[in-house]
Amino acid sequence: MPVTALAVRRSAVSARHLPHLVFLVAAGGTLVRLVQLNNELCWRVAPATAAMALLYAVGLSRWDRLGRARTLLLGVLLLLWASVAWALWGPLASGYAWLAVPFAVLAMRMPTRAERAVALGVITALLLAVLVRAYGAVDPDVLAPPVTAVWATALLYRHQQRLTQELAGTRGALARQQREAGRLAERARIARDLHDTLAQEIAGSRMLLQAAERDWERRPEAARRQVRVVTEALGDHLAQTRGIIQDLTPPVLAEDGLESALRDLCARTDTTAGTPRISFRTEHDACPLPTEHAVALLRVTQGLLANACEHASADQVQVTLVYGEEGTAAVEVRDDGTGFDPDAVRSAGDSRGFGLGGARERLVALGGSLAVDSTPGRGTRVRASLRDPAHAVDRIPVGAR
Repeated sequence: MPVTALAVRRSAVSARHLPHLVFLVAAGGTLVRLVQLNNELCWRVAPATAAMALLYAVGLSRWDRLGRARTLLLGVLLLLWASVAWALWGPLASGYAWLAVPFAVLAMRMPTRAERAVALGVITALLLAVLVRAYGAVDPDVLAPPVTAVWATALLYRHQQRLTQELAGTRGALARQQREAGRLAERARIARDLHDTLAQEIAGSRMLLQAAERDWERRPEAARRQVRVVTEALGDHLAQTRGIIQDLTPPVLAEDGLESALRDLCARTDTTAGTPRISFRTEHDACPLPTEHAVALLRVTQGLLANACEHASADQVQVTLVYGEEGTAAVEVRDDGTGFDPDAVRSAGDSRGFGLGGARERLVALGGSLAVDSTPGRGTRVRASLRDPAHAVDRIPVGAR
């Protein structure tokens, strides 16, 4: 997480908890003082104070669910507070008056600007009335500190709300940019695949057909051989095209989920001649994943398996799908092959030889990560992880276990 975002988040946490601490200190301290005095006023004020504290705690815990009832809650709290403060005198009333600070925060959490302004005005008026009643005079030294604290708290809380909203907007924009970058990178990858496979081979087939046309009259056998070569090549082109289409929209992934798609991928790769023995397993209970996350993990696993089969000289490859919290998953590919030095590959700028650079970019664009653990002569372990964003809606089904 960037340092600025972390600082804003920490300041937001402080802003949320500080008013509740003020409430606890002011109400609790006054109540303790009244108990120490042990007079008739104590037993008249203590129940109202306890009721106010209970209502404050319950209302705060269910604030977002109250809807329009928040206005009624704040009104009842202010009525209890004013009635108790009105009955106190001097220093006790002054200490109790500081409850206006957490109430100002509740006022700033009202849904409309008009409601916030009215609530803050009522709190200020009640605060002034209580202090004037307690001291019997308008004393600026008594009135200024709590009133200033109320308005400063309201302004700071409002500023913190704006910062939080701006941070959320910035993070949302960054996530959109990352997704767009991922889509552009995917388009570039598909274009490279098409250029390196179909485009080149179709160009070669066209040249063979042109040669067959020239030889058709003078060398018919050679022309027929060239046509047969093109026919066989077109079969390969069709298989490659279907493979690219399947890679873009894997049907087993859409129908049965990531686990089935990975199990099918490992089974198909394991039957290929010359490949190491490939096994697949899962850890923890399956959970639904965002579609783009499931597709990314499947494609990254395809690349990692290709690396293990082509470069690792391994005897065994273990693919593990690890489910975490809801919407969180990781795929680990471990082989017992020759291994390599990840630092040397990274410093050499090799993003194509092992395909790790492209896999890492794909995962990072979705908020994930790629961890590589390899030592020459001791095999390789690569872990691709993705975590569900807060607002992911479109999800791949879990599928049958």
